[in-house]
Amino acid sequence: MGMLHNILKPAVAAASITFLVSSQGFADEARLSLLMDQLRVAEVNESQRLAADIQLEWEKSGSASADLLLSRGNKAMEAGQVQSAIEHFTALTDHAPDFAEGWVSRANAFAHAEMFGPALADLEVALELNPQHFEAIAGLGAILEVIERPTDAYEAYQLVTPIHPHHPAVTEALKRLEPIVMGQKL
Repeated sequence: MGMLHNILKPAVAAASITFLVSSQGFADEARLSLLMDQLRVAEVNESQRLAADIQLEWEKSGSASADLLLSRGNKAMEAGQVQSAIEHFTALTDHAPDFAEGWVSRANAFAHAEMFGPALADLEVALELNPQHFEAIAGLGAILEVIERPTDAYEAYQLVTPIHPHHPAVTEALKRLEPIVMGQKL
């Protein structure tokens, strides 16, 4: 019995840890789902807090090394070191290809470097991983606007409104583009 107990003890511990990690993942998914539901119906003043909480959830990779790469990339962006940020985010997307936030972050860095093709490609991957990522959709709209495709930009921005009805940049962009896309009212 002693030998069997010694073999089972680590196996039970490993199973318990796996269950706890899985449970935490389910709890995070449930929290994110609740926050997304609340955002859809929130008033303007509450929507910004909810969007920030959602962003914090999206930034949870579940990997210490992925979190470190995301942090280093974000710090490089804040310091205006776009090429360094691209390198960190590239390492992140290589390390954690299923982590949508890595693709969104690298797309943002590519866009700052005016590398719009790679930025659009990264946003495509990000949106395959997380179709509700309103910042990725807004980024898509912003890039389409910069490359002078106002109708496509307007359509992208419109996709944000059912998810985040009070997104300030999207609200402003829709107002700005509506006369261009829909024509001036007489």
